[in-house]
Amino acid sequence: MKQNKKFYITTTLPYVNAAPHIGFALELAQADVIARYQASLNKDVFFNTGTDEHGIKIYQKAQEQGKTPQEFVDENASKFRMLADILGVQYTNFIRTTDANHKVAAAEFWNRCVSNKNKNGEPDIYKAKYRVKYCVGCELEKTDSDLNEGRCLVHPSLTIEEREEENYFFRFSRYQKKLLELYDTHPDFVVPTHRLVEIRNFVAAGIHDFSISRLKEKMPWGISVPGDEAHVMYVWFDALINYITALGWPKDEDKFEEFWGVEGSPNAFQISGKDNLRQQSAMWQAMLMSAGLPSSRKILIHGFILSGGAKMSKTSGNVIDPAELIKKYGSDAVRYYLLREISTTEDGDYNEDKFKERYNADLANGLGNFTARVLALAAREKELLRPHDVPNVIFNEIKISRQAVTKKMEELRFNEVLVAIWELIAFGDAYMNKEEPWGIKEEGQRKKILFNLLSLLSEIAELIEPFLPTTAHKIIESMQWGEENESIKINRGPALFPRLE
Repeated sequence: MKQNKKFYITTTLPYVNAAPHIGFALELAQADVIARYQASLNKDVFFNTGTDEHGIKIYQKAQEQGKTPQEFVDENASKFRMLADILGVQYTNFIRTTDANHKVAAAEFWNRCVSNKNKNGEPDIYKAKYRVKYCVGCELEKTDSDLNEGRCLVHPSLTIEEREEENYFFRFSRYQKKLLELYDTHPDFVVPTHRLVEIRNFVAAGIHDFSISRLKEKMPWGISVPGDEAHVMYVWFDALINYITALGWPKDEDKFEEFWGVEGSPNAFQISGKDNLRQQSAMWQAMLMSAGLPSSRKILIHGFILSGGAKMSKTSGNVIDPAELIKKYGSDAVRYYLLREISTTEDGDYNEDKFKERYNADLANGLGNFTARVLALAAREKELLRPHDVPNVIFNEIKISRQAVTKKMEELRFNEVLVAIWELIAFGDAYMNKEEPWGIKEEGQRKKILFNLLSLLSEIAELIEPFLPTTAHKIIESMQWGEENESIKINRGPALFPRLE
């Protein structure tokens, strides 16, 4: 089979009713690692992120602040774009659900679902009256099994509303069998595995049609339903479509098929938090099926970042501002902590003491110290020429590290990738301490050892690039290799990671 040289990845779109939080910084960092790694495999990568800007919470917040909804989302969307930029995220596209082309695509998607009918001639979108328990925080309907003592598990401080009105519904129940077939055909469709088990059990237990519109007189901030100006699209229905709008769908079918994939050969990689499991891996997939479009290929579901073991909330006063953290410690230090300390399978924890401990141990004393020692010794030499091929002891260690990195990257275990890279750094430290090049008087032998250490440092810089792009660039810039890597000139800069007190 011909290898697909296109790769598509998207984050979820954060809701812009509040400032960016550290959980979304984690998602951005994880997606960026995947995108950069795929680019290193010579793939043409399309990396989508952006903002979700419709719905009742946006409308209410804008009213509270005396702003129009558009003024409110314009102001807050810029904060999320800034976060991606200062975190060093190399995205291809930043989409906003208030973009004109997104509104056109959402209407087309709606019409395609309306046109899709079951064997009884009933369309996938229909109008009906309903009474439902609703969480404003989630912007989702809730069943009793989703609640604990009448409270939402995700937003326990909010009162569950009971609503009764006429809305449009999506015939979700029609797609139970197809969704189960999707999960069974692609056992890696949702990772980690326990999340696939969770969503499969949810679908197998029986799924129900869900509301996809709101009355405009009650909630005017949304995309109008095609042919019915009295309704606007439900925020989740509208927002999910961004993943294909970003690729120019439905106008640019060629680009869409190249990156998203075609039926039988899906290509799209999605990443989201565990609170989005149902929306991304069930609701969205059923919507794609209804519109006659290919499913996603894989969805990585990450956990939450806790603070002292508790969920972050403004009420508790334990919310972490990622922009402030980056300003204080630098983007690569924040990226490293998030990717090293928070696994891709479970919830993780943040506190400043743990951050400083990890920073000093791994960045200041580990990578930073090794880099400084190697460059300081090499800078003493007038000229460093390649004296020989890298010896087996070095070559084999690099080979083992690369194999471990490749394996763990394919498994999306970023923290374990970093462990493998830091083992190579530890090997380099041990090799330097054993050989003691600073004490070798014979020039040829001394330069051989230094060249081996510089070769190790070059490999380390290449391996850390998806994780710490700024640091990798600084290391690479400090070593100017000559033609065919036969000679090297050292340009030392300031310490990569000054120790924190």
